[in-house]
Amino acid sequence: MNYRWLLRERMAEHGLWKTTELAPLLAERGIHLSAAQIYRLVAHTPERWSLDVLAALCDIFGCGPGDLIDPHVVAPARRAVGDEAHGDLIAVRNTVRPLRARIIDQP
Repeated sequence: MNYRWLLRERMAEHGLWKTTELAPLLAERGIHLSAAQIYRLVAHTPERWSLDVLAALCDIFGCGPGDLIDPHVVAPARRAVGDEAHGDLIAVRNTVRPLRARIIDQP
């Protein structure tokens, strides 16, 4: 599972174009974040976050969590095994592999 973070879209719908415009709205709700933290919250998909921040964002934009988070299924990564392709396995023949280091005793 993965998700798309839709905070920037919700901000645009409400005419907020700069991350700094979000700081006073969060502060009104008791959420005090630095400018760098707010930038990361808006510009990047958060890996972990507080439910207080989520609740404040939902209150600011008059939405529910589903309006900020769009979950979707990610296809599993393909595995390389042996020299032949079998279904979802990929061939590894003709791939570049590092050479094993040899240690030579010096007299």
